[in-house]
Amino acid sequence: MRFLEHYNRVFFMEKILVLSFSLLLSSIHCLPSTLNTQYLNICDQTPYPQICNSLIISDVLPTSSLRETTLVIRNTALKVTLDHARKVHGVMSSVDFSSFEDHQAKVAWEDCLELYKDTIHELNHTIISSSSRSSITKHDIQTYLSAANTNLETCKNGFNDLNVTIKNQELFGFALNNFTQLLTNTLAINGAISKSSTIPFKPYTGGGGGGGGGRRLLASGFPSWISKHDHKLLYSSMSTAKLADLVVAKDGSGNYKTISEAVAAAKHLRNRIRRFIIYVKAGIYKENVVITNKMVNLMLIGDGIDVTIVSANKNVYDGCTTFRSATFAISGNGFIAFENTAGPQKHQAVALRSGSDFSIFYRCSFKGYQDTLYVYSKRQFYKECDIYGTVDFIFGNAAAVIQNCNIYARRPMTNQKNTITAQGRSDPNENTGIVIHDSIIEAASDLKLIQGSCQTFLGRPWKMYSRTVIMKSNIDGFVDRAGWTPWDGEFAVKTLYYAEYMNNGAGAGTWGRVKWPGYHVITSPIEAGKFTVGNFVGGDKWIPATGVPFTSGL
Repeated sequence: MRFLEHYNRVFFMEKILVLSFSLLLSSIHCLPSTLNTQYLNICDQTPYPQICNSLIISDVLPTSSLRETTLVIRNTALKVTLDHARKVHGVMSSVDFSSFEDHQAKVAWEDCLELYKDTIHELNHTIISSSSRSSITKHDIQTYLSAANTNLETCKNGFNDLNVTIKNQELFGFALNNFTQLLTNTLAINGAISKSSTIPFKPYTGGGGGGGGGRRLLASGFPSWISKHDHKLLYSSMSTAKLADLVVAKDGSGNYKTISEAVAAAKHLRNRIRRFIIYVKAGIYKENVVITNKMVNLMLIGDGIDVTIVSANKNVYDGCTTFRSATFAISGNGFIAFENTAGPQKHQAVALRSGSDFSIFYRCSFKGYQDTLYVYSKRQFYKECDIYGTVDFIFGNAAAVIQNCNIYARRPMTNQKNTITAQGRSDPNENTGIVIHDSIIEAASDLKLIQGSCQTFLGRPWKMYSRTVIMKSNIDGFVDRAGWTPWDGEFAVKTLYYAEYMNNGAGAGTWGRVKWPGYHVITSPIEAGKFTVGNFVGGDKWIPATGVPFTSGL
């Protein structure tokens, strides 16, 4: 009976929400009596043209060019979408979710509050950047909008992860209609700009100065963006403890015994110009670490891969969403190695979740089983890394390029098949996807013992427009001849984009691959070139300043 009463409260709340948002939408802007043909053409390119037209205010007059008109409409759409996001978050924040009798519903609801807050941040950042004198590209805006859309999908995914019994449509009806339609339209409008617009790019400097001028290394052998203070830190491990701002040591010889305590202590210093350094001594730190996007200029230095290890076992099986299961969740840069020890029987248990734009992971090791590496959102580059897992162990909706890495499929649970990737692109205008370039895909030692009795596939479509490209990589013979496997029946097989280009190895033959409309064997270097580091993530503009070696083209 108490459970039914809880349903009634939720349903009543939804009635109020639907009413309030209906009033909000009707009060935004009326459609001008004389609508310019340019406006109609732009709105016709969106999935929801009626909502697009309703955003055109009477004082938005046609400009001298279609591109300028589109920019005005895009900026208007951004502002209205942000306004809706704030109102949705405000209503969600007013709900007393602590009274939920279903604990798992509370867990998923908490995720949604954080994700909507981050969506507001992404939209606000986009508006400020596009309206100020700072240089922002069409690709930047599409990246931020794609990240905002990923947040909405992740909110819904949390309830699915935990099999929450509350009716999702009743609980999120207000978010799944007006707001998501506004965001989808804005992605389409900015995509239309992207076809003709050229806006100067302002290189990311990582807080250390320098532009995009090549792979500049100083005489000392360090990248040019590393300060003299950081040189001293990196020269000798003997001086690490003395030069670090905080020291973490399990034996109590440092300032803190856990990384999380040190990170929390560093928060009030996050706006310092000089990099804040946390030195983590050798040991296995069994904890979950979260570093938010507000914590800038933070560096974590360990004693080496497999020497300083962060290990935890949060997982969906124990009532945690995939989003919240990460051993290490970051929005910043500069991390070394991560491991998750949940085991194959614990299902989703993320080793690393990165929602960091312009993030680079160089010579890192990511070890897990299901859902190891969560390339959550924005632009990411992985170089010379080892990635271990079983089911969907490289997944997410970032624009991620994995180059010169070793990808190891492990032994899964009995009657379980391995899937290396599960890309989460849910909108055709999102500039996201997973690219594996010049890497090695092979069975880990434990899988080699039984690989004849266990199928392994390159990937499966997590979302409708899933996009994954594997090129110039060595694919071992343990990969199933079909290459790719369905998620659920015919779901997404016509709308996905899966492609292979010039791979080699016993498992690289494409003659037995799936016959899906969305699967492609690329033969043109021009087509393959769209998925290189230089083109897909704009790496030529931001990777050189870090000193990390990379191949820009094919």
